[in-house]
Parts: sequence; structure tokens; C-alpha cells
Amino acid sequence: MGTGVMIGAGIFALTGQIAELAGPLFPLSFVVGGVVTSLAAYSYIKMSNAWPSSGGIAMILQKAYGPGVVAASASLLMALSMVISESLVARTFATYALRPFDQEGNGPLVSALALALIVFAYFVNASGNRSVSGFSLVMSAIKIGGIALFAVAAIWASGFSSGAFVEEISLTSGEAFLASVAFSILAFKGFTTITNSGGEIVNPHRNVGRTIIISIGICVVTYLLVALAVGSSLSIGQIVEARDYSLAAAAEPALGQIGFYFTIIIALAATASGVIASVFAVSRMLTMLTDMKMIPHSHFGMSGGIRSHMLIYTVVVAGALAVLFDLSRIASLGAFFYLVMDMLVHWGVFRTLRNEVGARASVLLAALAADGVILIAFATMKLRTDPLIVFYAIAGIAIVFLGEWIFLSRQKDHSKQGPQPAANGSAKMGPHDH
Repeated sequence: MGTGVMIGAGIFALTGQIAELAGPLFPLSFVVGGVVTSLAAYSYIKMSNAWPSSGGIAMILQKAYGPGVVAASASLLMALSMVISESLVARTFATYALRPFDQEGNGPLVSALALALIVFAYFVNASGNRSVSGFSLVMSAIKIGGIALFAVAAIWASGFSSGAFVEEISLTSGEAFLASVAFSILAFKGFTTITNSGGEIVNPHRNVGRTIIISIGICVVTYLLVALAVGSSLSIGQIVEARDYSLAAAAEPALGQIGFYFTIIIALAATASGVIASVFAVSRMLTMLTDMKMIPHSHFGMSGGIRSHMLIYTVVVAGALAVLFDLSRIASLGAFFYLVMDMLVHWGVFRTLRNEVGARASVLLAALAADGVILIAFATMKLRTDPLIVFYAIAGIAIVFLGEWIFLSRQKDHSKQGPQPAANGSAKMGPHDH
């Protein structure tokens, strides 16, 4: 499922945007992103090996920082970055679905179709966990095989004597390349969903870490193959022009109409299954955060349990983002939220838990430094090209931390005061009070 979430979000939604920043070196951006992600995974693997659970990132942060504002806020940032990914992938689904009709630039149609996919993902998830797990397993196998087949066939057909790889490489755009790695990292962040599976995986002390490593490895190979295929078929200018549907654009000159429609079908399968798996992971994570009293919850008069409410909240927020923002801004917001959360994880493990879990300080600091350098480069680039998204990111992070501080302060005050008497003299607690 982690591999499925990664590939659904990463390769179809982000290839064009990475190429726009990195130029002919964009395949290398995926490799560097995989290396940085592997460094980052070290913290998650060490923590999951020591305390495998279904708590995932929330468990890691709570052990590192205690049940306070930092742990709750960083956990919520992770959940929000995943919701952002859902809207990103839903818009990518819509763009590929409309490409055969030359309607991929029709904003209202893209928004409507993206929203329809998110609603469909809600109904699949509402039908039960087994439906999601079985569907995700089958679709992951189909899309990994299909994408690999497309990539090998496109490289075979085009070679490396044309397209992006014959263009001159600029040696003065190091900052832009580093900024592109932020998007590449976003394409790998689905591995974090595996940390939520410690309660289900057999022999989790060993196998959670192995699963993370294997899934990142599969994605590095897959992404590199696809990047080489796209770059061998299209120039950087063509990739940028078709950045929201670059794989379909690359398939037609390399493989003809059959390859074009094959790529469209694989893209639709990959993005649809990615959204479904992500909705499952996010709603589950938000339910755990609610049960751990790390985020507020209101049922707004709805029946059912917390999980059913969280499914609804997840698709409402993802749907709103899919309608209101374009792909570039959605991806940028997700990158900011994820990198900040990731740095907090590394710092927490380094500061308080490295001896307990047997983690090397040098690796933790290397992961922290890599995230920091990429975050600074990405923010600097966006301040020049789209300063408003930097403001949205800072405002969003500030609201999350302030909101959690207010909520947890009230929780602490209520726990000190004890249950308050109701009007009839007895303390009443509703079934949805947290």
C-alpha cells in the first residue's frame, strides 16, 4: 500500500514540475530525492523497529516530544500533507482523463472530475478496510508493471539521442535543482503510511523496516525509468508545457496511439488507487490522533463513529483543495508541510531517543541537514516565483501550532477541573465528547 500511495502521487503528478526546475538533470532529481528519503527513513525504521504499532508517526512524535503541542502539531501537519496529496493526485487523474478529449486545460471540468474521484474514494473506504486493502494490492501490482512496461518501451523506441538529454545542462541552476528535490521527496513520502502498519505486519520489529526499504527501492527504480522515458521522448520545453500530463505526452511520439491510450489507462488506475489508499491512511491517522486526544473532534450531528466522521472530513478538505488550487500550488504546500514535519521527527529522535532505539547521531543529523537545505532552497525559489504560496504555507503551519496550543491548553484545564456538573446536578458526557 505504501508503494501504491507513492507511485500514485509521485510519477504522474510531479514529473513535469520537477523537470521545469531541474532541466535535463530531472532524472537525477528523483535519485537524489530517493537518497534523501532513505536518510529520512532511518528515523522511522529505528522507531518502528523499537515500538511497532498502528500509531505510526503520531507514536514516534509523542515518544520524542511527549503528548504536547509539538507532537500534536507535527502529526497534524503530516495528515494535512497527505490530504494535500489526495487533491494533487485527484487533479492529476482528472487531467489525464480529459487529455484524449483535449480538455485537460478546462479548469471547471478538471475540478469537477477531481472532486468526483475523491467522493468515489470515500464510498470505497466507507465499504470497509478489506475492500481498500484488496483493491490497493491489485492496483499496485498493475500500475507498477504497467508503468515499468511503458518506460522500457519508450526508452527502447526513442533512445537517448533526442529529447531533453541532448539539451545543454546549466551549471548555474543549483538552487533550482535543490528546489526540484523537494518535489521528488514529496513523490516518496507515501512510505510513511507503512509506519502505521506495525499492528498488522507479521514480525513487525523486523519487517516494518524491511518493507519501507523495499518500497523506496521499487519507487526509485520506477521513477528513474519513467524520467528517462519522458526525457528521451520530449524536450524540456515540451515536458513543461505538458507538465500535468507529461507521461501521456511522452507516450504518443514514442509509442503511437496505442502507447498513448495505454499510458492514460495506467495513469487513471494509478491515481485512482493512490487517492483511495491515501484516504484510508489519512482517515485512520486522524482517528488515532482523536483517540489520543491530540486533535479536537466534533460530530456536527452526524451518526456513526469517529472513523466515519474522519472519512467525511478528509474528503471535504481534499475536495476543497482540489477545486481551489492548481497542481503546482497544491504540490508546493504539501512539500512545505511534509519537510517541516520530517525535520521535527529527526530532531526529536536525535534529541531524546537515539540511544534508546540504537540510532546513529550522524545519520539523523545528515537527514536533518538534507531536509533543511532543500527546504531553504525550495522556499527561496518560491519567494521569487510564487511568494503567495510561501505565505499560505507559513500561515497554515502557524494556524496548526496555535490551534493545537489552544486545544491542548483547554484539555489540560478541563482535566484539572474535573467533570463539570450538569444542570440537573449530574456530570453528563456525550458519546462524542473528547
